[in-house]
Amino acid sequence: MTADAQRRRTMGQIVLLTAALLVLVAISTSSILLVNKSRRDNGWVVHTVEVENQLSTLLLQIRRAESAARGYLLTSEPRFLVEHEAAVATILPDVDKLMQLTGDNSVQRENVKRLRPPVEARLAEFAQAVDFVKRNDTAGGIAMLREAGASDSVRKIAEVADAMRAEENRLFAMRTATADRTQQLASIVTVAGSGLVIALAGISILLVRRSARARDEAEVQLRNNNLNLESTVDERTADLREANDEIQRFAYIVSHDLRSPLVNIMGFTSELEELRGDIFKRIAALARLQSAVPQAPDNATDTAEPALEGADRQLSQDFTEALGFIKSSIGKMDRLISAILNLTREGRREFKPERIDTSELIEGIVSTVAHQAAEAEAQIRIGPLPNIVSDRLALEQIFSNLIDNGLKYLKSGVPGDIHIRGRTKLGFAIYDITDNGRGIDPKDHQRIFDLFRRAGTQDRPGQGIGLAHVRALVRRLGGTMSVASELHQGSTFTVTLPINWNTSNRNREA
Repeated sequence: MTADAQRRRTMGQIVLLTAALLVLVAISTSSILLVNKSRRDNGWVVHTVEVENQLSTLLLQIRRAESAARGYLLTSEPRFLVEHEAAVATILPDVDKLMQLTGDNSVQRENVKRLRPPVEARLAEFAQAVDFVKRNDTAGGIAMLREAGASDSVRKIAEVADAMRAEENRLFAMRTATADRTQQLASIVTVAGSGLVIALAGISILLVRRSARARDEAEVQLRNNNLNLESTVDERTADLREANDEIQRFAYIVSHDLRSPLVNIMGFTSELEELRGDIFKRIAALARLQSAVPQAPDNATDTAEPALEGADRQLSQDFTEALGFIKSSIGKMDRLISAILNLTREGRREFKPERIDTSELIEGIVSTVAHQAAEAEAQIRIGPLPNIVSDRLALEQIFSNLIDNGLKYLKSGVPGDIHIRGRTKLGFAIYDITDNGRGIDPKDHQRIFDLFRRAGTQDRPGQGIGLAHVRALVRRLGGTMSVASELHQGSTFTVTLPINWNTSNRNREA
């Protein structure tokens, strides 16, 4: 499968999963909204039933009060009076409760307002009938109650009650229909959403199976490729090691062979310097003969510089200066060749890890440069340093070079301050060597780690090998090295090394 096809398939799966997620969110949201609406609609249906029940309760209490009053008029028994008074006590509160229940419907509120006066009139009639009995006028009470049964209050109570029942029946039918529609819509949404989810799940299963087949094919191909990968890596590694060994041998041979002609050049330069003395002595003697100056006595020393005048003196000075340049270049070439030989020998050395007390190691290095630090009026401060397992000689070379550079490139006239501190992080020891010296231009931060490359004013001895060697050692130890610096603001060299380093192929690969 091509990369474009794989990318298209991945995008299709992402789009499908996104669509499925959106469908689920839409179904869930719709279901929640519809369920809440259905709950509200059913609540209104229940509310209608509650209103009807409350109206029936009110009418029932009125009938109970009337029946108890009649019983009391006919028998004068106190129990009928107690029942009558209990029923009367609940009638007006029932009217108030009915008013509260119908607070959402202006029509029903008006009906309740119309209902209260006849109810109160009916209660007054009951009270008069009971009062007749208490005055021992039972016949008058019965006659009054019989006439009140056909009164206007009874008719108004019946009319208002019928109107309220009709209104509640209308609301019940409307609210029941609304609730049914909401439940039906919720069912449709649920069924449709479930169908979409099932369809998307089916498509997802197909895509997953296709992806699984493609993955299996890729794994088979990867296994086939891995069969040859290890042998290929071994071959390439062997070639790389051989090339590395060849480069080291070549560097050693070249450095060694360069030293032989360099020795010859140095020897012939010394002979040329001796010839110079003889040549200019003869020139001085000829000059004296021509000027009739008496010759020097025979016992004059042969090593004395001949007295020359004018152009001869200038020629002697130029000759001496040229020889000085040649000798200086030969010395520099000799130091470079020695440095290359040292690097070559160091590259072939096998590192040996051991537990190292880093504070003790750096204190030893600082003690060896104490005289140099005193001359530079510099102090070297050592902070807490983590101990590590590494190669001792490599660490000595790393920190010696960095501390020596810190002392070498201090600002003149400013007391030097070199601070060495360390910390640990994620299995690595991090060492910072900070100075307040000249600093390094940011554009030269990489240049200073190149072989034979130096930055800034070249007024200090060196071949531009130290930092390159330090970085090579740090890499062989499995670490990294960086610098943070600005001109005239000092420098901080950061060395990061594994706390527990081992020689697992690192020596050879390096």
